[in-house]
Amino acid sequence: MTHQFDLTDEQRQIQEMAQQFTADRISPHAAEWDDKHIFPRDTIRAAAELGFASIYVSEESGGIGLGRLESALIMEAMAYGCPSTSAFISIHNMASWMIDRFGSQTVKDKYLPSLVTMDRLASYCLTEPCSGSDAAALKTRAVRDGDHYVVTGTKQFISGGGENEVYVTMVRTGEEGPKGISALVIEKDMPGVSFGAQERKLGWHSQPTAAVILEEVRVPVENLVGAEGEGFRIAMMGLDGGRLNIGACSLGGAQRCLDEAVRYTKDRQQFGKPIADFQNTQFTLADMATELEAARALLYLAAAKVTDNAPDKTRFAAMAKRFATDVGSAVVDRALQLHGGYGYLQDYPIERFWRDLRVHSILEGTNQVMRMIVGRDLVRQ
Repeated sequence: MTHQFDLTDEQRQIQEMAQQFTADRISPHAAEWDDKHIFPRDTIRAAAELGFASIYVSEESGGIGLGRLESALIMEAMAYGCPSTSAFISIHNMASWMIDRFGSQTVKDKYLPSLVTMDRLASYCLTEPCSGSDAAALKTRAVRDGDHYVVTGTKQFISGGGENEVYVTMVRTGEEGPKGISALVIEKDMPGVSFGAQERKLGWHSQPTAAVILEEVRVPVENLVGAEGEGFRIAMMGLDGGRLNIGACSLGGAQRCLDEAVRYTKDRQQFGKPIADFQNTQFTLADMATELEAARALLYLAAAKVTDNAPDKTRFAAMAKRFATDVGSAVVDRALQLHGGYGYLQDYPIERFWRDLRVHSILEGTNQVMRMIVGRDLVRQ
């Protein structure tokens, strides 16, 4: 009976490859990246050599053409070492997939070869200073002028801002609301593109985050991804996968902290014996493990639905993102508590995961918006 819930041999091989890459190239350096705010471009490019820059880009476009469950396995494995770096790679994958899935052959040929190898890195640009959860209210304007769009506006909280070379950007080409939004590929070196100061963040120190400022940037019409007016739909489809990946990053980070907590409580002696021998400790660890497995099961199911383009895929992606990120943060918080005062120190990895996972319930759609998506879908049935 359990075989229907098992990973395939190929999926296990992919998972093991990602775990080995994490153990070799991410975990030994993640604390230093966090402490010194190092953007590990070389490590990220090394991930591309395994195909991790183009997980669900089609094989015809140079990707490895896997499904969303395989992507979740990879992101979960890398987040065991560094959720920040894993999430950055997820965002690059989302932007690359949007170009592959909806772009013309011209725009694919222009960008995908260098994105697949991560010779160029890609950002996803939707959020603006005045439109976060209300994404369809974005103000960045693209006005047609011959063979170009002239783009003016500002995008906020952009992962890779100032470092990445390619920005898949949602802009307004028509009426107010979602139907007036289109997607354009904008390059870092186009005249009129500039960046705000690097944001000073609680976590995610291994990746840059800055505003992208667009001042009358002339973007070729051929850089349109999809047709005019399809940008919001494309952006939301991208987020279905992005939400799975960020949930998977929470699973990986939480699993690391659960494992650290088990090791610590078996070693830490109080009242003459390891604190793992106390029933209260065992109950806490049991709840952490149970909730983590429940979140993992829901996320894997949602990933399968997104791969299969199931009618309820968006609802399940929202459910999985909300649950996995909430559970992930709760597990890490309890792991910190089990470490006592040591968990609060940077000498131990727990506080880094606590900081990194906190943002997961905000980005890719806040968890309050996830509840809105689920609730609206339920009452419309």
